[in-house]
Amino acid sequence: MDRTKYLYVGMDIHKETHTAVLLNYLEEKLGEIKIKNTLQGFHKLEDYVLKQKGELMPVFGLEDVTHYGRTLSIFLLDREYPVKEVNPSLSYMERMSYASTKKNDTWDAQCISAVLMRRSHLLPDANPQDYYWTMRHLVNRRNALVKASTKLMQQFHEQIQTAYPNYKGFFKELDCRTSLTFFEHYPSPKYLENVSEDELGAFLRVPSHNTCSTNRARKILDLVAQETTKERDYQFARNTVIQSITRQLRAYQREIKELERTEKQMYQKLGYQLETMPGIDIVTACALVGHIGDIERFQNSDKLANYAGVAPLRFSSAGKGKDVQNKSQGNRKLYSTLYFLAIQQIYLTNKGKPRNPVFRAYFERKVSEGKTKIQALLCIMRKLVKIIYSMMKQKTAYKLPEIEEKIAC
Repeated sequence: MDRTKYLYVGMDIHKETHTAVLLNYLEEKLGEIKIKNTLQGFHKLEDYVLKQKGELMPVFGLEDVTHYGRTLSIFLLDREYPVKEVNPSLSYMERMSYASTKKNDTWDAQCISAVLMRRSHLLPDANPQDYYWTMRHLVNRRNALVKASTKLMQQFHEQIQTAYPNYKGFFKELDCRTSLTFFEHYPSPKYLENVSEDELGAFLRVPSHNTCSTNRARKILDLVAQETTKERDYQFARNTVIQSITRQLRAYQREIKELERTEKQMYQKLGYQLETMPGIDIVTACALVGHIGDIERFQNSDKLANYAGVAPLRFSSAGKGKDVQNKSQGNRKLYSTLYFLAIQQIYLTNKGKPRNPVFRAYFERKVSEGKTKIQALLCIMRKLVKIIYSMMKQKTAYKLPEIEEKIAC
């Protein structure tokens, strides 16, 4: 690649505006422009670059091609301009390499241009794939709703504990449809006055689809009678809070269910079979696909492990060094998904049987060798990366190996 033939355009990306700085191969500043993050602004950038380029061929460098810079990168790629993805760590090191550091949009864009000029042959091409971008948004949206629902459940426990001290004995799951319907209609014991077992049983049969009988109604009324206390002041206001929480919880559940349905449709388009592995359901499989992205961009499982932050880092000097855990680098969301998946592999059922005997035996062996449980889990995560990489690369199903063969290896 002949660097002298290119015009290097570094873009500092923001929500509403973008700043571009143009450099040649000598790092001479040829121009600067600030545009709006709109289609009109993109055309303005293109016209400006074409006027300044002369005989040079423009190449663009963007730190962000998946969020605020996604639309711009697609615009440039549609016009067949070369677009490179610049790792923010590289532009940060460029900015900090000067004796006097400064921070502003123009300087940030110039640092991106400098990195682009020196490393354009090493930087990856921008590839804003719609499928993985959409899948990642589905996964993030579902996770946000689950997190919000969990916080709301904490408020729910706090509110109904005051009204019903024995509420945990009413239903097996507090957030089930029958439970939410019950607490919405009977937010405090006052609403159950003069309600017979048959009446309450008939009420519960509707949301439970006839799975709750009069026996359940009798049990609830008995538990309420055991802890009957004087109603506290302003209970009517707390009743409103409880009813509001139940309605919102049901809304969250509907949204989460709809997102999971869409995730399943998206997941089936690729033909992966990750869900055949113990501990991986459709939701986890979608999270893996969304956070990993296109598996073809990883040459081998080692590259994927490094991207996930599972592979150790080697720190050495003068021939001496050590391997350290890669805590601060890698995709932390993917790391978290693999961590909880590793826990699922060694999970013991109520009967004491491991969900995945092979990984359980491997975990116990590593612990017996002197590793801590966290270190043993990291070893499992590394093996999971290798297996998941192979399953995604070849689109194959998981086959549980014989535990004897695994130990013998």
